[in-house]
Amino acid sequence: MLDVNAPARLESAIVAALGRRSVVLVGMMGAGKSSVGRRLAGRLGLAFVDADAEIEAAAGMSIADIFAAHGEAYFRSGEARVIARLLEGGAQVMAAGGGAFMNPDTRAAIRAKAVSIWLDADFEVLLRRVKRRSDRPMLKTADPAETLRRLLAERNPVYAEADLRLHSRDAPHEAIVSEGIAALAAHFGLGSQPSAVA
Repeated sequence: MLDVNAPARLESAIVAALGRRSVVLVGMMGAGKSSVGRRLAGRLGLAFVDADAEIEAAAGMSIADIFAAHGEAYFRSGEARVIARLLEGGAQVMAAGGGAFMNPDTRAAIRAKAVSIWLDADFEVLLRRVKRRSDRPMLKTADPAETLRRLLAERNPVYAEADLRLHSRDAPHEAIVSEGIAALAAHFGLGSQPSAVA
């Protein structure tokens, strides 16, 4: 007989294995970190936190305004401090900004206090998604597509240092969340296949 409680038990086992560690989603803007992260947090029964939203709350201004007023270096410094603070908060699912993982100190903090998942999306998928939004300071350039291509070339080798990798694509978010659950289960050596015998 199929064990209908197996998925819930697997998710509980993942949370137990995490202990006080977080799950941190990294990857390019438009990869789906916030939407997948929110659903993953729901499946695991953990809080969801969006690092960019926390930065905006701490600064009292939007990320685009921080970039415009103070520049990228100032923003990255604040971003590193906010993520370090959030990682002290115990188990949660966090969406990190696209450039956050590029900071070696932030990478080290995530490595020490979290399991990182790279949401890896193809260039065409990212370009289509980011074109829908006008609040991407990194893409306010003469040629956003070329800028995105350059950022991918710079960042993908660093994103590849994440503990796990999921292929973000035009599929239902729930499918990608389920793949994330399976990847976390495998990472912790937990059986992901429910037993078919009673």
